[in-house]
Amino acid sequence: MEFLNDMALFVEVMNARSFRRAAEALGMPNSTLSRRISLLEKAIGLRLLHRTTRRIEPTEAGQLYYERCKRIVDEARLAHEQLGEMVAQPSGTLRASLPVDFATTYLAPLLAEFAQLYPGIRFEFDLTPRNVDLVSEPFDIAIRMGEPADSSLVARPLARLTPYLYASPRYLELSGEPEEPMDLSRHECLDFPKAGKWTLSAGGQTIQVPIEGRFRLNSPGMIRRLATLDLGITLLPKEVVADEVADGRLRRILPEWQGVAVPVYALTETRLLPAKTQRFIEFLRERLRAA
Repeated sequence: MEFLNDMALFVEVMNARSFRRAAEALGMPNSTLSRRISLLEKAIGLRLLHRTTRRIEPTEAGQLYYERCKRIVDEARLAHEQLGEMVAQPSGTLRASLPVDFATTYLAPLLAEFAQLYPGIRFEFDLTPRNVDLVSEPFDIAIRMGEPADSSLVARPLARLTPYLYASPRYLELSGEPEEPMDLSRHECLDFPKAGKWTLSAGGQTIQVPIEGRFRLNSPGMIRRLATLDLGITLLPKEVVADEVADGRLRRILPEWQGVAVPVYALTETRLLPAKTQRFIEFLRERLRAA
């Protein structure tokens, strides 16, 4: 069964994309790790890795082997966790993909609290708008806003964030404050590309308001920033603009109206999760729903 151990070593090397970093994480000599992977390649009869002085990359066979091995190794590790103390005190490295604006403005305090609760967990966060591949890339979880596009992944709902209308006091002073939703069509509105309208509701009534504006952006953080610079009205969840509202840089307008709630999901490749990922999802679900 020695090859099962070598499979686990190969997965660690692929996750680190480096023999040196993988050897440090495993607590074994770099030369020993390199020799074990070479023996694994020899036993299989195929080269799994392209080696350079700076980085390693998988061959086509290596990528396929990694995807299969990762599942086997993850399930084996999960079996050990579920039978040991790690369930009570999870450990290991949690690799997560997070939406950059939402993570920096809202999740950061929650992540700090979670890290204090579980000192045995290390963290590797990738803050990116792209949809990472949870099958072929070494991520345990991805947090995403909006309905998930990939139906093959396991999507666990964490929260629903309701957007409201905000503008800076200076913008309202210069352009006037809307008195009803249709007034928005005569204002500068900051929104995402290809939007063109906002769906608003109040007291059981729902309307669609056509909007115009000079700025279309795919970053909530940038939209929020431009709003504080008096460049228009925005429709964002209160969690994203909490600091700006607290210090008076933004003010909520048309307070009885709200936009369509935005779902937040935790995406994983499988339902069989290690303790570190289970605790992270449970923690975020509790905190986000309480917000």
